[in-house]
Amino acid sequence: MGRSGAARRPVVLATLVKGSLLRLGLGLLSLGVLAACDDKALTPAPAPSASAAQPRTLSPELAAKPIATVGDRVITLGDYAATIERMDQFERLRYQSEDRRKQLLDEMIKVELLSREARKRGLDQKPETKARIRQILRDELLRTVRAELPAPGDVPEAEVRAYYDKHKAEYRDPERRRVAHIVVADKAKATQLLSDAKKASPMQWGQLVQDHSLDKPPKPSVAAPLELAGDLGIVSAPGVEKGDNPRVPAAVRKAVFEIAAVGGVYDGVVEADGKFHIVRLTGKTDARERSFAEAERSIRVQLVQDKLEKLEQDLEKQLRERFKVTVDEKALDKIAVPGLEPSGGSPPPQK
Repeated sequence: MGRSGAARRPVVLATLVKGSLLRLGLGLLSLGVLAACDDKALTPAPAPSASAAQPRTLSPELAAKPIATVGDRVITLGDYAATIERMDQFERLRYQSEDRRKQLLDEMIKVELLSREARKRGLDQKPETKARIRQILRDELLRTVRAELPAPGDVPEAEVRAYYDKHKAEYRDPERRRVAHIVVADKAKATQLLSDAKKASPMQWGQLVQDHSLDKPPKPSVAAPLELAGDLGIVSAPGVEKGDNPRVPAAVRKAVFEIAAVGGVYDGVVEADGKFHIVRLTGKTDARERSFAEAERSIRVQLVQDKLEKLEQDLEKQLRERFKVTVDEKALDKIAVPGLEPSGGSPPPQK
């Protein structure tokens, strides 16, 4: 069932408000009110003109065509198309009909009217408004940086293969085993149960778990059949980081790798954390090395992520060199975070 017009409106408004705040932010940035910067280090960007929006779907001439005015603000066809392009692909599908397109234009006009009134009331000068604008400008800058990156499918195969060859150890999957257990608090009882567990069928094993184990489901179910009772999950061999499982005590993990065959039970009671375990091997996956073809897609994604991280780090480094950044860490100690005050509820003294 589709969402009602009222339910969709916040999504549309969010898109429109973001565009409106971005225009406002660019204008404020050009006036130098967002940050105290060295004027010689940064040439102010010109405020966007009414025809600044140049969506991919329109020629410059069409993009500049006015479709509405609000006071001295001209809303162009480019502004309208850019608003649609900022939406996600599913939201765009809602604007195929003439009525929907008129509704969107009406929403744009409402946003312009409300934003003008907000500026008239000085809301654009509130610290929280400026903070939101800075965040939007940050997101837009990072989006621009990300647009310079290749898609995963466009990364050269030679680069992908070089990464695979250099990181082959990461694509070796170790042997993994699935372990189940019966755990009791008494060693004598565990020793007695061990004899029955060694000759038990899967269903009989499940019944033993159900009757005696401290770690058991409330009752058998379709989601947790009796023969899988006592399951602890999958582990790799001791000392292998891949496949570590916090639910499995180290002694139990060691024991399951000493069982010869799937379905077998360890020949002894395993003590761990003051309790006594009967350990059963219920499944096994042999060690294997993933081929280049199997790893290629994940490598391509990883390479693009690495490129993005480097781009962002380089950009931040350049900006830190361009603009002086100073930090007073001692001043942070004077901040009382609501809900984290010392006992008694009194904030620390301000000095």
